[in-house]
Amino acid sequence: MGKPKSPIVAIIGPTAVGKTAISLAVAPAIEGEVISVDSRQVYRYMDIGTDKVSMEDRRHVIHHLVDVADPDDTFTAARFVEEANGTIKRVIARRKRPLLVGGTPFYYNALFGEMLTTSLASDVEVRASLLKEAEIKGKGYLYKKLEIHDPDLALRIHPNDLTRIVRGLEVFYTTGKPASWWYRHGKKIKSPYNVLYIGIIRPREVAYNKIEQRARRQFERGLIDEVRWLLKNGFDERFPSMQGLGYREVVRYLRGLYSMDEALTYYIKATKSLYRRQMTWFKRFKPIVWYDLDEIDEDVAVSSIVDKIKEHMGVK
Repeated sequence: MGKPKSPIVAIIGPTAVGKTAISLAVAPAIEGEVISVDSRQVYRYMDIGTDKVSMEDRRHVIHHLVDVADPDDTFTAARFVEEANGTIKRVIARRKRPLLVGGTPFYYNALFGEMLTTSLASDVEVRASLLKEAEIKGKGYLYKKLEIHDPDLALRIHPNDLTRIVRGLEVFYTTGKPASWWYRHGKKIKSPYNVLYIGIIRPREVAYNKIEQRARRQFERGLIDEVRWLLKNGFDERFPSMQGLGYREVVRYLRGLYSMDEALTYYIKATKSLYRRQMTWFKRFKPIVWYDLDEIDEDVAVSSIVDKIKEHMGVK
């Protein structure tokens, strides 16, 4: 028999459904600390567009893997797994409980599935060239390239997911082999965790309304000035961080390619598309307990979630 797996809990769900609010209520009740599972909140200086948890809330509940990389850095899934594993061990060593929270499905797959022990190669210039090609010829052109060079990966990602399309082609052009080959043949380790997923959802029309409200609020809070500062300091659209939702649309506004209204409209549209993709992914996650915050009072949901977590972790 192998070593028993460590119980751990993750609060998941699509964008704009209220995961952060739930986690801020749950964490103190379980003596927990949040480990962010968000591929955008890892970046420093990108606060408004990522809807990052406030410093006041971070003083109330300790958060990890927030502000751990500069925007010109490439924060890979392999790096996330390495840092998350180390953080989980340190949190447990201080007799606290790690609580994973976020909406990045491939980070969860990497942490709780089989993961490569080393990061795949990256090349900023190759990536910049691919992004320029996408701007001129469109995402569909790059996706067709991916279908030729790495058909297995192309089947697993959405044709509009430019970040992962570019990453797949970047690996192929940099290493000479498709990313799916590396995933099949590279050295892997099995996850040491027994995970329970807590899923937070709302009806689609409610989530869409919250997405629209949040986007407008971000523009009002200064998203354009945030992006202008990033560009001024050399953090431009060559980098994956600046291809994130909101940032790429505002960059195009500042480059004179969109009006402000167009930037906001395209941002909202892209975020709704992300919501749908996230729901498709998260429906596959098991074991999971779902909470629809339009059908259950938030306080009741928090109490039930706390009980589920304690039961899973063997806490009396």
